[in-house]
Amino acid sequence: MSHLNNRNVLVMGLGLFGGGVGAVRFLCNAGAHVTVTDLRGEDDLKESVEALKGLDITYVLGHHQEEDFARSDLVVANPGVPRSSKYLEIAEESGVPITTEICLFVERCEAPVIGITGSSGKTTTTCLLAAMLGQESREVFSGGNIGGSLLGQLENISSDSRIVLELSSFQLDYLGTIHWSPDVAVVTNFAPNHLDVHGSLEAYRKAKQEIVQHQDASGVVILNGDDPEVRGWGKAKRHLFSAEGAVQRGTYVDLDRIMHNLSGEPKEICKTGSLKLPGKHNLRNALAAACTALSAGISESAIASVLESFQGVEHRLEFVARLGGVSFVNDSIATSPERTQVALDAVPGNIVLIAGGYDKGLAYDHLGPVIGRRVSNLVLLGDTAEEIADSVPKGSATRIHRTDNLAAAVNKSRALAGEEGTVLFSPASASYDMFRNFADRGKKFKELVKEMN
Repeated sequence: MSHLNNRNVLVMGLGLFGGGVGAVRFLCNAGAHVTVTDLRGEDDLKESVEALKGLDITYVLGHHQEEDFARSDLVVANPGVPRSSKYLEIAEESGVPITTEICLFVERCEAPVIGITGSSGKTTTTCLLAAMLGQESREVFSGGNIGGSLLGQLENISSDSRIVLELSSFQLDYLGTIHWSPDVAVVTNFAPNHLDVHGSLEAYRKAKQEIVQHQDASGVVILNGDDPEVRGWGKAKRHLFSAEGAVQRGTYVDLDRIMHNLSGEPKEICKTGSLKLPGKHNLRNALAAACTALSAGISESAIASVLESFQGVEHRLEFVARLGGVSFVNDSIATSPERTQVALDAVPGNIVLIAGGYDKGLAYDHLGPVIGRRVSNLVLLGDTAEEIADSVPKGSATRIHRTDNLAAAVNKSRALAGEEGTVLFSPASASYDMFRNFADRGKKFKELVKEMN
């Protein structure tokens, strides 16, 4: 629906990350009559509601009204709402079109788009790439799942702008309905996640593959050559990145050097040891961003400048404090067991792991043995506590403790860490049983640590 003036538009799921706020503001400015409906109440959504103060909006909070979905001209759904929702089914049965904030944006964006997805590493790769592009371009816009909305920037975006979108499986699922894929698609990796929403691993995979499904012959796809699941995705021009060795065309590691061969002869970008980001997973994120930036014409020196200075992203292996010889690391973004495995590989020394949270229906059988090898003490809380505990091999040296809340977990972990060690907060689970989202959870962890000082 290109014309929104005087249309009755229902926004389902205002949310707290800014995408819903951006969509509502855009719709109001376009002349639509906007109703916002969310199962959460006004107290839970007060930040978002306050951000929209002064706009002519009808709110239906704490519940949904079926008639709103049947009588609207358009429904703009939060991408996290399952498409099987009975309310969306009511809209479909009533002939009401359904879209999302990201669909509204890409349908109106004049500039070519670089889209980044993966089960992990999306945000770090997006931030790295935006910084690299910004070294040699003044008009770089990043958005999507990273937070906020670019709808309000449409008037500032021209065909010469550079757009970088982090794209979740939920966003891609909806983008598939309009047969859209980005001009350049980047896939960092693939592992099971969000099965509670998608329903199956195959449905999750299909959603992720939408990023390459609708590319034409002019498209470019940049894939993790170390991940057998994704390295064959897509039919567009293909570049690979690898931390294990040389690739036919792309970026790779050769001993202690980050290299590329996109222009023919191998060229060095920088030394691996000059990266500020910890862990092999971040090395792959750096390789993905560098490969994409090179394909966009950015120089090796500009890319190296970013790689050698970039400090990381909040809630992703974020160093919080060192108290009495004990380091505290916030990895609240770890909403799946695979993310926590990566964190355990990246953090050296004696680890006290705080884990557990909302159950998304994921398996922990591969995480348990890693915990048994790397973790001295495991402090658990939340719905997944018992499943994580059961995954640790019997007879391992890991001692398991249970707590009722995060404050108790942090206090216990500091005592268990002794004079030296690392308290790693990497929950391997979603946050919704105790917190609004992973960011809220991470901020609470940091507050608790700082209160100890």
